[in-house]
Amino acid sequence: MAVALQVLPRLARAPLRPLLWGGPGARLASGMALAEQARMLFENTIGAVLPGPMMHRALSLDPSSGQLKVRDRSFQLRQNLYLVGFGKAVLGMAAAAEELLGQHLVQGVISVPKGIRAAVECSGKQEMLLKPHSRVQVFEGAEDNLPDRDSLRAALAIRQLAEELTADDLLLVLISGGGSALLPAPIPPVTLEEKQTLTKLLAARGATIQELNTIRKALSQLKGGGLARAAYPAQVVSLILSDVVGDPVEVIASGPTVASVHNVQDCLHILNRYGLRAALPRSVKTVLARADSDPHGPHTCGHVLNVIIGSNALALAEARRQAEALGYRAVVLSAAMQGDVKSVATFYGLLARVAGAHLTPPGGAGVSVEEEEQLHEQAAALQLPDLQLKEALEVVVKGARGPICLLAGGEPTVQLQGSGSNGRNQELALRVAAELGQRPLGPVDVLFLSGGTDGRDGPTEAAGAWVMPELASQATAEGLDVATFLAHNDTHTFFHRFQGGAHLLYTGLTGTNVMDVHFLFLRPR
Repeated sequence: MAVALQVLPRLARAPLRPLLWGGPGARLASGMALAEQARMLFENTIGAVLPGPMMHRALSLDPSSGQLKVRDRSFQLRQNLYLVGFGKAVLGMAAAAEELLGQHLVQGVISVPKGIRAAVECSGKQEMLLKPHSRVQVFEGAEDNLPDRDSLRAALAIRQLAEELTADDLLLVLISGGGSALLPAPIPPVTLEEKQTLTKLLAARGATIQELNTIRKALSQLKGGGLARAAYPAQVVSLILSDVVGDPVEVIASGPTVASVHNVQDCLHILNRYGLRAALPRSVKTVLARADSDPHGPHTCGHVLNVIIGSNALALAEARRQAEALGYRAVVLSAAMQGDVKSVATFYGLLARVAGAHLTPPGGAGVSVEEEEQLHEQAAALQLPDLQLKEALEVVVKGARGPICLLAGGEPTVQLQGSGSNGRNQELALRVAAELGQRPLGPVDVLFLSGGTDGRDGPTEAAGAWVMPELASQATAEGLDVATFLAHNDTHTFFHRFQGGAHLLYTGLTGTNVMDVHFLFLRPR
């Protein structure tokens, strides 16, 4: 069953249908009704982090005085506003900014993924498109999320706009996930190809994302605070939609409006660690030597206000509020769920069994001490800094056997072993289904949902999937072997065939991205 997302300039919410209690034989709802609620909650969670609503919450303009308020700061607008942006969600963010502030906007340049305007127009989301004859110039590039000549042209146009600003101007910077590939501007004489080759070599040798970003910033005109430096002495307000666990502003799009805390010695240490220093192109050596002898020392960004306007944590807060409106006791477990998808699935399987046992009436199977210990061990192995497992179990125990909704978000990783059609949300959901189907869970209905807020789970058209414990046995009856599809990383093919694709989540292009959300529903019968 497909889910149609209605995207409005303001927060769009599907009608909520509360749980029903009591009456002869009146159980809370059927499994399909629970699935309907789960899909609806997913849709409304995305609605909280769409570009329009986020921009409206972040910006407040007094039309009479021209005062723009961002958080606790005020800026005087008098046809002195300029706009730049880069990222997968920036087209919708720019459209919202134009709607709010268009009368003061002098000029803008944004760098967005190739083909996004056509995709948005095709999906009927006109509110995410700029107005005809807009003052914002749009560059499309970075096909397959890789820097290219088109995104380089965009980056140079953004740099030129920033460098021409004066102390009387205000630069509004819009940043979202994918921004790094859409803002490539190597410091000459380094070429785009040389920079890409170096980062690929580092990645192939096991460099972390933090190490890769350190090198990218050192070789970039705009990353690591470079855009903020180019815009000085203008005031800069950076509105950021985070797709990174923990929302570190210096990591999102490689921090173009955040001063880098790293120096040349950090770069050389990384290059030495991976045995690449001796093989550096002459151009890279030249840039690093030049930075090492910079008489001005490290740069600061005191003229910049960086604001996170959307994040996974914000999406989960909305999901919790709406789950509670449906009659669930809801707890946010973590907004930093990461690690191998197999380990994450094992955690959710153990959590469902332990929580389900707590919800079982007296005389039932009860809680297994061994499984509870395994759950805590698995949680410790995941090393999630914000995990609220103890609090979640306390809510379950005190829930008087009422319905529970446990919420989490983040971005688990998949180790590819096969060449099937796959997405990390669909793989996580299917692995959780396999865990849930290992043994009976007692008189408790359980549903797990995993979905990507951008509406695209890997190279598939689906956003994710939902599962229940009966899935594995039902799939076997249809001649589908769950283990085989998992072994080949072919979970989209599985869900497409299973029950006619009814377990897949389809939202279409959402225009936002705050990573993934996971919902675990437990409902005593």
